[in-house]
Amino acid sequence: MFLYGVVNASPDSLNTDSIATDAESATRRGEYLLTHGCQGIDLGGQGSTDAATVVPWQDEWERLRDIVRALAAFGVPLSIDSWKPEVTRLALENGCTVINAADGMQTDEMWQVAADFRVPIVLPFLSGPNPRQMHLVKDDPVGVMISFFDEQLRIADRYGLRDLCILDPGTGFAPSNWPWEERFVYQKRVYSNLGELRQFGLPLYIALPWKETAQHDELLEIVLRQRPEYGRAHYPEKIRRVEAQLGLS
Repeated sequence: MFLYGVVNASPDSLNTDSIATDAESATRRGEYLLTHGCQGIDLGGQGSTDAATVVPWQDEWERLRDIVRALAAFGVPLSIDSWKPEVTRLALENGCTVINAADGMQTDEMWQVAADFRVPIVLPFLSGPNPRQMHLVKDDPVGVMISFFDEQLRIADRYGLRDLCILDPGTGFAPSNWPWEERFVYQKRVYSNLGELRQFGLPLYIALPWKETAQHDELLEIVLRQRPEYGRAHYPEKIRRVEAQLGLS
């Protein structure tokens, strides 16, 4: 599994170990990720949780500008995690090589940016217009995802971008106001049935569980046994260790 390591330029990200607010700290974080099992870096400048303050795109880019350039110097795939097309475009112009589309590519503006640069696109399932405005999924979540991806990939066809899409079930975006037990059941259902997303013939990308609980460890093992092509990790050494324990490395 190709593993992206997380660098968050947003000061209100939930995982404080991933936060880097200047080029120097981002370089240290990048060095840690790349020496502990990652092959790429995923960079975001806007938190998506209820606790995060949404800032204008200009402020988001101000957080990212120097960090993008510092991380691009590593010469590894570098994804920009954003739902703002202005930020995404500037990040790609300054060294990012992958779009991690936090809006699920639900605007024409994001598709146009992708068409202009023709880079890989991580396409997550969202049950709302962006991670901050999610709705409850009341039906079978896997079936809802299949319908979502079918619709979005039809749009990708119009831009000639289907082959550049990488599918993400978006489990990291499940509505944060759900009680954890409901989130656990939801994620377990999705992770246990990732094979159903293979019908599109595209690679899979999973934001891997990082919290230290028995249930998060169970979810991580379920995901890894599904052998997604890409993962996103906060602590890559744990991912590689569990892969080895499962005989997947």
